[in-house]
Amino acid sequence: MEIPTVSDRYDRPAVDHYYASGRWGKETLGQILARQAGERGDKTFITDGDASMTYRQVYEAALRLAVGLKTRGVRAGDRVAVQLPNWAEFAVAAAAVARVGAVMVPIMPIYRRDEVGHVLDDADVRAVVTPATFKGFDHLGMFRSLAADRPALHSILVARDDAAVRASGAHAGGPGAEVLSLSAVSADIEPSLAEVTLGSPVGPDDPFVIVYTSGTTARPKGCLHTFNTYASGARALGTAFGYTEDDVQFGPSPITHTTGLVTSVLLPLLHGGATHVMPEWDPVRGLAEIARYRCSVAVAATTFLQMALEAYDPDRHDASSLRVWVCAGAPIPRSLVERARALLPDTRILSLYGRSENLTTTTCTVGDDPERALTSDGAALPFSQVQIVDEAGEPVPAGTEGDIAYKGPTHMLGYLGRPEDTAALFTPHGFSRSGDLGVMDADGFVRVTGRTKDIIIRGGMNISVREIEDLLAAHQAVRAVAVVGMPDERLGERACCYVVPADPADPPTLPELKEYLQNRGIALQKTPERLELLDAMPMTATGKIQKHVLRQEIAQRIERTEIPART
Repeated sequence: MEIPTVSDRYDRPAVDHYYASGRWGKETLGQILARQAGERGDKTFITDGDASMTYRQVYEAALRLAVGLKTRGVRAGDRVAVQLPNWAEFAVAAAAVARVGAVMVPIMPIYRRDEVGHVLDDADVRAVVTPATFKGFDHLGMFRSLAADRPALHSILVARDDAAVRASGAHAGGPGAEVLSLSAVSADIEPSLAEVTLGSPVGPDDPFVIVYTSGTTARPKGCLHTFNTYASGARALGTAFGYTEDDVQFGPSPITHTTGLVTSVLLPLLHGGATHVMPEWDPVRGLAEIARYRCSVAVAATTFLQMALEAYDPDRHDASSLRVWVCAGAPIPRSLVERARALLPDTRILSLYGRSENLTTTTCTVGDDPERALTSDGAALPFSQVQIVDEAGEPVPAGTEGDIAYKGPTHMLGYLGRPEDTAALFTPHGFSRSGDLGVMDADGFVRVTGRTKDIIIRGGMNISVREIEDLLAAHQAVRAVAVVGMPDERLGERACCYVVPADPADPPTLPELKEYLQNRGIALQKTPERLELLDAMPMTATGKIQKHVLRQEIAQRIERTEIPART
């Protein structure tokens, strides 16, 4: 598989400009971690409610694991999947994989066999890091089963559960990858000797991470980034949020995806701050942990702030340490911002709009008029450019709706193994189309207004509609199916499934369809949450389902609250 390079995406003047501006740097992740360990080694870097690790502990643990990975045959350019909850071990694994020169492939913990199997195949993964179990799900069993049909996957490394590894046996008498604990893989070696053993690291412009994102296709695509494209995003956000070494990041969002990886790991690391991550979101516990760890900056999907405000009791909770809360992944309702200002008067509420292809597209900053969070999703960051373009890729006048397009130092090198899809993103002027609709005002502030992509954003998580539809189309009780987003006050959107039954006298039920999807490896959060039965789908003259009609219908039904969901 041909891997895109920096020269495939950026011309020489752009590369020189990003280096000269400081948006790109000469240091790798490992070198930055080593420097921070030397300057502030005993300072706590990451906590997760159970574990706590200083800069020095993360650095040394990452070196030991990197040597162990190299001993296990992991080489520069190999892909290593990491499906961990928000645990401190994630920072160790990320640094270790990068130090070997391998490419990390983070996978969100909610993903199951179908999604995980696709990622393993698409990225040609050689090793994985996983919990044995998490929230009642057998991750180790899933990976063992997947590895049986994938001989290239040679190692399954288990975090926090040596007993499960011993109980499982190396291969349990069958084919597949060897199962080892992280502690067993990590070499017993001094840091200085580990550095020598590992040799010179790969550069900051080499492949660093592949993050998968769902869009208009049935299968997610892998966004290939360098360390510089990712670090430049964290550097820019540091400026936008006024970040310092005194800040403590609060991370309820998965660190195995774009938002969490950039803001809960790289942002505090680059600035010498600290980070607290939550393995399982609970708003009451989240508020308690904000107070316990004195968290000052949060970046999460809008629903996290909404749930936190619903649980907030000024007589019980202390949120005085919070100076910035940034909502990403879904627009912020005006009423939510106003409520947050009333309950958390010392906290600035900001709005951020981004995508895995280029991290942050626009964001409000601490220097903006506070009203901007009510009227926009921010503006382009320094050294980045944003245009609103028409179907031909030409910029439209201010105030005109169009496709939001980006150009700058945080753009991925390309979709893994999909050069045609990558090329199709770009306008004649080199801007990357998002597929999201927006309007820009005369000052450059953008408001996201809709989507050209057929996805549903549920609490900041993108759900590929076609993926769900393709599976349900094979259900024996389904003649035709269409999945659309329906408005939800708490999560922004939920999935509504319209079905024409194969037998009107015996239609499928919502629990049946949900179970059917889960049995095929679809995460519960991605399954439809409402079922509507139709005699026929509304169609265009060319035979396409008129989804805008369905969206409008379900929105009106919910607004009237006259017709309950069928279960």
